[in-house]
Amino acid sequence: MSTSGIQPMHYKVLVKPIAVETKTKGGLIMPEQVVEKNSYARTDGVIDAMSDHAFSYAKWSDESAKPKVGDHVFFSRYSATAITGVDGEEYWLLQDESIAGVINAAA
Repeated sequence: MSTSGIQPMHYKVLVKPIAVETKTKGGLIMPEQVVEKNSYARTDGVIDAMSDHAFSYAKWSDESAKPKVGDHVFFSRYSATAITGVDGEEYWLLQDESIAGVINAAA
């Protein structure tokens, strides 16, 4: 089980957002308002947990392409609900169909 203490139900997926940069590439520290705005604008993260029914469509063509816990994914901007886990960390809860793709680190 996830350290969040959250078990998604129905067709939901729990995503841990990836921390946003607090410095520019040139080394300047960004203002707190910019960092906060960027964190809410994130559309990617790592799947932390998912329900047993997530990605279980009757017409799913390739079972091996099904996203799984630990995958880095991206999704629709306004599809997630922010929630705090028992570990004090922020997570996003969203429908499985909101996930648009898996980011392949090897590519």
